[in-house]
Amino acid sequence: MSRMKENSLVAVLLTAGMFLLSCALAFAQDNSSQAAAKPAASIDQDISMLRKDIRSQRKQLIAANMSLTSDEAEKFWPIYDQYVGELVQINNTKYDLIKQYVQSSGSLTAEQADNSVKQWLGVDQSVSQLRMKYVPIFRKVLSAQNTALFYQLERRVQLMIDLQLASQLPLVEP
Repeated sequence: MSRMKENSLVAVLLTAGMFLLSCALAFAQDNSSQAAAKPAASIDQDISMLRKDIRSQRKQLIAANMSLTSDEAEKFWPIYDQYVGELVQINNTKYDLIKQYVQSSGSLTAEQADNSVKQWLGVDQSVSQLRMKYVPIFRKVLSAQNTALFYQLERRVQLMIDLQLASQLPLVEP
């Protein structure tokens, strides 16, 4: 990858990161200050809108940084959409955990804490399995280099999202 393209990627990632951070901050602040007063349906709607925005930004970021031929793009994007659809299903568990945790204000019983740890690790494991499942599927339509680039971009974006969400959640009270 050329130095100019790397700088462009960094700039795009920083811009996307700032956008995602502002969304995460707004979400966390809104939910921590109003969780008790806000009905669950409203919280669900807020989370749903945030997730839709994140998916849109993720797709734009990947499109801006992958040099796909028209033939590759025609084959890649439907597979990408299928991949994201499966990822959304896995992440439903993650966002349910976040919602439950915010509503509990970080105060968990021993049983809730044990279940939470197991569920978080299960989500991580499921995402890893999904990525492994799609390597050969993406590889059928992309070069090895473009497949690697896609996974680099995907992981960077996901790590930014996870870091921003995690940094906004209060720590569990012992």
